[in-house]
Amino acid sequence: MDLDAYVAEHGGEWRRLDQLSGRRRLTVDEVDELVALYQRATTQLSMLRSRSPDPALVGQLSQVVLRARARLTGRPRPSWAVVGRFVLVDFPGAVWRAAPWWCAVATAFTLLTFTLIGFVADNPETAAAFVGEAEAAHLVESGFAGYYTEFSAPTFAFHLWTHNAWLAAKCLAAGVLIVPVVYLLWQNVVNIGVVGGVMVGYGRGDVFFGLITPHGLLELTGVFVAAGVGLRLGWAWIAPPEQLTRGQAVARSGRDGVVVALGLVVVFAISAVIEAFVTPAPVPTALRITVGAAAWLAFLTYVFVLGYRVRGEGGDAPAVPN
Repeated sequence: MDLDAYVAEHGGEWRRLDQLSGRRRLTVDEVDELVALYQRATTQLSMLRSRSPDPALVGQLSQVVLRARARLTGRPRPSWAVVGRFVLVDFPGAVWRAAPWWCAVATAFTLLTFTLIGFVADNPETAAAFVGEAEAAHLVESGFAGYYTEFSAPTFAFHLWTHNAWLAAKCLAAGVLIVPVVYLLWQNVVNIGVVGGVMVGYGRGDVFFGLITPHGLLELTGVFVAAGVGLRLGWAWIAPPEQLTRGQAVARSGRDGVVVALGLVVVFAISAVIEAFVTPAPVPTALRITVGAAAWLAFLTYVFVLGYRVRGEGGDAPAVPN
């Protein structure tokens, strides 16, 4: 192949193709011309790749062809409508549909945790059995409060965010098996119950609840939602609705699980910021709790108000587990 002659023969077409690809608006005739030039250029590019040893020319024509292809197929652009639908419809709707599940999880978790706190507080010897006497003393004196100031706030927030998001992901992913979700929840019950019982038993309940409440309200609610949606997915496999096959029921619950997983990333980011910056802040405890409670109530209002609206517009109403 005489490369110079080939470029001289077709170079004008390539430049014209590149010119049309860069225009924002094209007439009907220009669109037809763009398509024709693109088809010829792809054939010519294939020929050059097989016969030409000039990688620079092949690379240049490849870029022209790629730009033309993007112009013909349309460039993907972010759609704020999609984001808006996710925020206003998809996420609150998915959380609403699983409300009976995560509300049941929240109730059981709270009852078990406070029962364990009371038991450990009333039976000091159990603290030694769980954590050891020296560790219990350290926890009361400085260990529990020091946990929130051990690292810099930005580093601590990032660690909390990733940890909680990973915990939620495990609850959602393991939901179809049910037992792993129950185990993960029980681990958290024991952790909070034992630490809280030790603190209360040593007369430091005010410190415990003053530090855990600001971020714990929103953080634990996010965990409850993840666990509830995961368990709902497992129940869809065990007892699908009559009008759906088992596969359809799992697929529908699974779609909600993906939506919830994405939404909880933001929820846990907010709770992490509260835990890293608000919880250890040198301000009155009442103010810290007010900030955390406000974020928690805002989330609940958002979920239930918008979730109910989705239900009213034809979304699935929450199904109470049998």
